[in-house]
Amino acid sequence: MSWASVFIAGFITYFTRFSMVTFVNGKMLNKKFRLVLSYVPSTVFPAIIFPAVFLNDFGNFVEINDPKIFGIIGAIIVGFFTRNIIATILSGLTVYWFFIF
Repeated sequence: MSWASVFIAGFITYFTRFSMVTFVNGKMLNKKFRLVLSYVPSTVFPAIIFPAVFLNDFGNFVEINDPKIFGIIGAIIVGFFTRNIIATILSGLTVYWFFIF
């Protein structure tokens, strides 16, 4: 019963979001509204990343010497200078793995 509920909730969530992308005509929206919507992915991304990096399993802030902190600092530096998403991800993972192994 619980797995069925999870799959049903996933399908409902997916199709409600998919319908907004598919059925809304971009020409109907004015320029200002499209400009505001263009910032949505970049504002949602930090909300996903922040808890994964700065909070531990119990919801408390991690210490400054946590390997995830070093990984994100490395990724921010590389991302700032290269403006390349693949280089940013690989550098963050490399720094993180360097500190945990």
